[in-house]
Amino acid sequence: MEKRGRGGKPFSSPASQLQPAPPQPRRERRPSMFEREAYTQILRERLRESIHDVQYVEPPFDDSIADLGKEWKSALAKLKFANSYRMEPLKKFQAHSVETKVQQILKESLKDVKYDDKVFSHLSLELADRILSAVKEFGYHRYKFIIKVLFIQKTGQAINIASRWIWDVAWDSWVAAKQETETYVALALVFALYCE
Repeated sequence: MEKRGRGGKPFSSPASQLQPAPPQPRRERRPSMFEREAYTQILRERLRESIHDVQYVEPPFDDSIADLGKEWKSALAKLKFANSYRMEPLKKFQAHSVETKVQQILKESLKDVKYDDKVFSHLSLELADRILSAVKEFGYHRYKFIIKVLFIQKTGQAINIASRWIWDVAWDSWVAAKQETETYVALALVFALYCE
């Protein structure tokens, strides 16, 4: 018969408690950053796991670490930004200059185009891509752009177009450009949203 202690748990004798615990695997010690041979390993791990906004890199201690320069160049090939805690853009979105550029693109692209809904479905995508690449050339860093191109056939109707956004009034903005012909109206909207 089994003896039970308080709470209905089986009673264990002191002899059964003296059994040795199974050995746990030993964890390796992390290398110190002050050991020269461990510096290379630490740099490789940090480059692999983190995102850098690096403008200048200090030269390595000796030639054994010089091969890391190749890894740094490949890691920095596609710029990814770490948190800089920058709450405002380096260059604020200038609506007037973007508006003139978008207006110019619309005039050039729609010179002799007549209204055709099948053609305009593809043309609106091409215009949006052209406008996006032109706006990106201005170099507004950390801005995300939303481009809407609308073609409206003139048949004697009235139309209201509205957009609603939640944004920062200080840094976010938008631009509208219009090209009008006898048969249609082309409207391009560019929304610039600053991402911190």
